[in-house]
Amino acid sequence: MPGWSTSQLADLAGTTLRTIRHYHDVGLLPQPERRANGYKSYGVTHLVRVLRIKRLTELGRSLTQIADLGDGDEHPREALRELDAELAARIERLRLARAELAVVLRQETPTDLPPDIAAALANVELSPQDRAFTVVLAQLLGPEALSSYTDLLTRYSRDPLFVEFDELPEDADEETRQSLADRMRVHPYVAEMRAAFPDPASMYSTSPYRAEFVAQTIGGAMVELYTKAQLDVLVRMTT
Repeated sequence: MPGWSTSQLADLAGTTLRTIRHYHDVGLLPQPERRANGYKSYGVTHLVRVLRIKRLTELGRSLTQIADLGDGDEHPREALRELDAELAARIERLRLARAELAVVLRQETPTDLPPDIAAALANVELSPQDRAFTVVLAQLLGPEALSSYTDLLTRYSRDPLFVEFDELPEDADEETRQSLADRMRVHPYVAEMRAAFPDPASMYSTSPYRAEFVAQTIGGAMVELYTKAQLDVLVRMTT
């Protein structure tokens, strides 16, 4: 038996004293015999074990997963096959992420919306509140409803009437609110939006989330994003 010290074992394995001690602490490396002077004396089996642990961690196995393999040093075929499948899935996720990133970089689109929606709305001048609301809807709606909503937004323009709504003072009087609601109600774009989504349920009926959750989330988002005066106008539009 060679009788290496802890530092010699670490050097041979290309690792550190701290790592060797950690392997001992978590039970991955058995304690060696000690010499007459009390110092540890490591042998070939310890070196093999450390190299095996090091190699498996480099391949992506956690120390917990390595511990689950047991104390034997046989070839962990099934564990490596499982690791290979995990790495393949990770590579695919990274490939898709890079593809999305390429779209964002190429079109200089913001990253708050899915790339396809951000690209579709690249030339649409939404208010910060409307854009934030669209971000929320993108997380809530089913694919078909979201596609219809996005298509409608591509035809949105900063009509003076919508600018008036965006700039509506919090203390706008009753007459101002009612007048704005009446004019917005008959605006062609609003009519088109209401035709596509005649009631809230028609918008989120295919959502992956429960209808109650979607309704609460949309309501909460509107209260956070729009002023009381603006919300009052929206309510008046539906009455």
